[in-house]
Amino acid sequence: MTDHDPHSSSAVSALFSGGRLTAVPRKTARREQLLTHLAVTLFETGRSYSEREVNEALLTVHDDCSALRRYLVTGGLLSRTRDGSSYRRVAD
Repeated sequence: MTDHDPHSSSAVSALFSGGRLTAVPRKTARREQLLTHLAVTLFETGRSYSEREVNEALLTVHDDCSALRRYLVTGGLLSRTRDGSSYRRVAD
């Protein structure tokens, strides 16, 4: 991966300590890098996830899973059914 790849960015790595996210960035560009990293590392393309599965995956990195889930959906990285029962990672 190159330095331009947001998944390997030192900016994303700096947000973690001991495998846990220390804070959700306020700056939009940095938050987008983080969310892209989370989408790629925690969710498979083409697979459906229940809300519980999404929460459990996000809880492995941060306690505020609902905020991260919301950011992933509004950022277009996860799609959600209208009733919120199923989530899917949006294809790259």
